[in-house]
Amino acid sequence: MEKTCETVTYYNGACPVCRAGIAQTRREAEAKGADGMAWIDVAEDPSVLAPLGLELDPVKKRLHVLDADGNMQIGVDAAITLWRAIPGQGWKARVISTPGIYHLARLWYDHALAPALFWWNRRNGR
Repeated sequence: MEKTCETVTYYNGACPVCRAGIAQTRREAEAKGADGMAWIDVAEDPSVLAPLGLELDPVKKRLHVLDADGNMQIGVDAAITLWRAIPGQGWKARVISTPGIYHLARLWYDHALAPALFWWNRRNGR
């Protein structure tokens, strides 16, 4: 029987910061025995995005996670989805999901971190 992935993470593996963050999250997931997780490097295989109706640049700019219900989570919501799927990491999701903190996290990620990393990676041919 084929194993079904409940959480699929789409990330920019060409970005050293993104790659390191996903590597750490993946190690935590594997160490905690989190099943049903897949990790897709869109820089390595952008063709995986077409069936989802996604374009490469937006996915390279912000983390995307397809959750167990088939909904695409983006940015901070994607990180929250990942933390909820990893045993022992749910506390991170609860903290970031707190009203006020959630809004600040989204502002920081969407308007500072993600655009800066995207610009830096494009400038360096990634």
